[in-house]
Amino acid sequence: MNNPVQWLEIAATDLERAKKFYAKVFNLEFQLIEMPDTKMYMFGASDKIGSSGCLVKSAENKPSTDGTIIYFASEDCAAEAERVEKAGGKLIVPKTDIGEFGFFAQFIDSEGNRLGIHSQK
Repeated sequence: MNNPVQWLEIAATDLERAKKFYAKVFNLEFQLIEMPDTKMYMFGASDKIGSSGCLVKSAENKPSTDGTIIYFASEDCAAEAERVEKAGGKLIVPKTDIGEFGFFAQFIDSEGNRLGIHSQK
């Protein structure tokens, strides 16, 4: 089965703060993209496995803890979970065993979005 997810946008009210948060937690590198009325920092643009995405600030995108939850892949989600609060977020579900499906953690980022981390160990 192919994974149809190609692109994701994570809403931010303070784009520079969000960039610092994701750089600290996930060691991401970013490319600035500016369009009329929208500014974004793109990450993950390569031929590697996984979706590309961005942090985006625009009138149409608002951070939220409700609705869809995006999960970042990890070798061991405890590592990123440990960095969340040091980077300005809030860990809301610590590393949790989900049996044969591995482990997950959830957090609120610096902008107020609820996101997750998944790993097999």
